[in-house]
Amino acid sequence: MRPDLGRHFNEPSRTKLLQCCSPNSRLQIAVGDGLSVAALAAQVPALLPLLHEGAKARGWSVGPIPVIRHCRVGILNEIGEVLAPEVAVLLIGERPGLATAESLSAYMAYRPQKGRTDADRNLVSNIHRRGVRPQEAAQRILNLAEQMISLGFSGAQLKEELACGEGRLREETR
Repeated sequence: MRPDLGRHFNEPSRTKLLQCCSPNSRLQIAVGDGLSVAALAAQVPALLPLLHEGAKARGWSVGPIPVIRHCRVGILNEIGEVLAPEVAVLLIGERPGLATAESLSAYMAYRPQKGRTDADRNLVSNIHRRGVRPQEAAQRILNLAEQMISLGFSGAQLKEELACGEGRLREETR
């Protein structure tokens, strides 16, 4: 009923986040219910270990993973302000009823901070068993994070490269 509240931490939540999470991680993953708790229950158990293992294999520090209730995508800016990660990833439930209530999205941002908009973020969406499967989603998320770190930015100007048969396919991500 008040989606604006899902974009900011209140003071007790900020304090708890600082107590539970390490600042300045290379990769900070957060999990938020968004519009579908069913998506979290269905996708996160398979996806999260793949992301963690892939990040560790790249030598990245990964912060403890907070779970955020009633969150919206804009919480990425708050995560950036409070924890200052190089790349933040929010795994969030998508709107139920489009294809399935089990569809998850991964919104990502390089050094998110106050004032950033959707144009400053990238997205891997439709993560579910009939869409983008967890293994593929993890690879795409990690590859995007690697590009962000290498280039020093995220958002509309960052193009995701997807494998497609013998060649490569470039796709805009937002």
